[in-house]
Amino acid sequence: MAGAAGKLRVRSRGAVRGATSEPTLVRWALTAVALAFLGFFLFLPVVVVFIEALKDGLSGYWRAITAPDAVAAIELTLTTALIAVPLNLVFGVAAAWAIARFEFTGKSLLVTLIDLPFAVSPVISGMIFVLLFGAQGVFGPWFIEHDLRVIFDRPGIILATTFVTFPFVARELIPFLESQGADEEHAALSLGASGWSMFFRITLPNAKWGLLYGVVLCNARAMGEFGAVSVVSGHIRGQTNTMPLHVEVLYNEFHFSAAFAVASLLVLLALLTLVVKRVIEHRAQREAAPELAPTAKAGAQ
Repeated sequence: MAGAAGKLRVRSRGAVRGATSEPTLVRWALTAVALAFLGFFLFLPVVVVFIEALKDGLSGYWRAITAPDAVAAIELTLTTALIAVPLNLVFGVAAAWAIARFEFTGKSLLVTLIDLPFAVSPVISGMIFVLLFGAQGVFGPWFIEHDLRVIFDRPGIILATTFVTFPFVARELIPFLESQGADEEHAALSLGASGWSMFFRITLPNAKWGLLYGVVLCNARAMGEFGAVSVVSGHIRGQTNTMPLHVEVLYNEFHFSAAFAVASLLVLLALLTLVVKRVIEHRAQREAAPELAPTAKAGAQ
C-alpha cells in the first residue's frame, strides 16, 4: 500500500512537471523578451542619467549638487521626509492595529479612505490643499489674518507629501497583523501584561519587517513626490523647491547636466531603497523559515 502511494506521488510530480514545462526555445524567447524590456525601460534610462550627469566631469557634477539652490532643495526634501514619514508611521500603526484587531462601525470606510491617495491624482491632491488653505480657500483668510502661510511654503509641502504617502505604512502592516492573529497578544494580557506593554513587546516586534518595509516605501515616495508638491510649492527657487522640482527648473532652463546631476541623487535613493527592501525581505524570509519547518515536517509525516 505504501509502495503504491509512493508511486502515485512520483507520478503526480511527474505530471505536474510535464504540465508546467515548456520547450527550451519558448523559455529562452520569454526570458529574452523580459530582459530586453527591462534593459530598454529600466537599465538604459538609469545609465543615461549618470552619463548625462557626468558630462561635465566630476567637478561639474560636484558644482551642480553643491550649488546653493540644489543644497536648499536637498535640505527641504530631507526635512519634508523627516516630518511626513514619522506622521505616517504613527497613523499607519494605529490604523493597521484598529483594522486588524477590532470590529467597529465604519471599518470598511476606513479601509477605503486609506487607499484614497492611490486613487486620486497627486495634482488633484495638491489642488485640494490649495482650495482649503489658499488665499481664497476655506481656511485661507483665517491663516492670513494670523500671519500664517501654508500654501507656497513648507507647511503646504509637508501636508501634501503626508497625504500622498500615508497609505504605505498602513497597507504593509495590515496583512502582517491579520496573518499573525491575536493569540500571543491575548496570552500576554491573560498573564497580566498591560495594553501598552503587550503592544510594544508583542505586536510591534512581530510586525517589525512589515513596519520597516512600509517606512522604506513611504520615505522613497516622500522624497520623490512631484505632482502634489508642484501645486502647493509655488516653485520659489531656493525656498520651496524640492529635489524633483529643482530638476524640472534646471531642465527647463537648459542646464541639462546639472538637472541630471540632481536627478542622479534621486536615482541613487531609488537604488538604495531597492537594496534595503531586498535586505528586509531576505531577513523576514530567514526569520520565517524556522517557524515553517515544523509545519512542513508535520505535513510530511
